[in-house]
Amino acid sequence: MKLHTLKPAEGSTKNRKRIGRGTGSGRGGTSTRGHKGAKSRSGYKSKLGFEGGQMPLQRRVPKFGFKSFNRVEYKPINLDTLQLLAEKYNLEAIDFDTFVAHGVASKTDRVKILGGGELKSKLQVTAHHFSASATEAIEKNGGAVNKI
Repeated sequence: MKLHTLKPAEGSTKNRKRIGRGTGSGRGGTSTRGHKGAKSRSGYKSKLGFEGGQMPLQRRVPKFGFKSFNRVEYKPINLDTLQLLAEKYNLEAIDFDTFVAHGVASKTDRVKILGGGELKSKLQVTAHHFSASATEAIEKNGGAVNKI
């Protein structure tokens, strides 16, 4: 081992330019902050969405409509999805846990069964809400509808 073969340990040094360490370093003086202005000073913070005094985007864009805080949003599931699940997993009863288990809905969703598509199987379906056409189609095949 000789002095000219010594190297620092792997990962012990950083390959970044250190700023604010004197004029000889090439990054002294203003330390890459430029001259004057808020950003050159210590303690600078900008508000979220601040655009330098220009009217911010969220205030320029017009607002329309109204969404009630008490609204109930449902995850729509059509009859053809029920048919697919019944065929693929050989099911006779489909409930909310089945939807969650097979990735059709998440645990926090509320499920509404809609009348899109065609249902051929006799199914016992349990969900939060049903459309009139879905209820009719399920009962026409000899199945049953249960609301949670």
